[in-house]
Amino acid sequence: MSYVKIWLHCVWCVKDRAYYIPHSFRTDLLKHFRENAEDKNINLNFINAHENHVHALINMEKQQNIATIMQYLKGESSFWINSLKMFPYHFVWQDDYFAVSIGQSQVERVRKYIQTQDVHHQRITLDDEIKLLEEKYGFEKLKH
Repeated sequence: MSYVKIWLHCVWCVKDRAYYIPHSFRTDLLKHFRENAEDKNINLNFINAHENHVHALINMEKQQNIATIMQYLKGESSFWINSLKMFPYHFVWQDDYFAVSIGQSQVERVRKYIQTQDVHHQRITLDDEIKLLEEKYGFEKLKH
């Protein structure tokens, strides 16, 4: 038997980082993410949304890969959002996303960070946070 524990902190944004996630919609959106993840056997440990992006803590299983997980979460949710016809715009997630592995000892800290996104973004913009993530983790823009 294999024993695997792969924790991922993932972040994805609305296309053009538009402020398309109203606070009044977040509860339904997060519930939908959880239900869809369960249907797709994605262990979505914690998730939260802000005005233009989503943070998720995922415990990835050994047979899963990041690209497929992100496709399932982002693709299905944008289809669902548009099917509601509650917004006067076509909702699309940005193609790119951030994903970084974290150790077991960091799980609770990342969970708390994800939980407090509204407070966090009173102090720092998403654009500034992305710059910090790029510097901290040495992210480089990958060509597809």
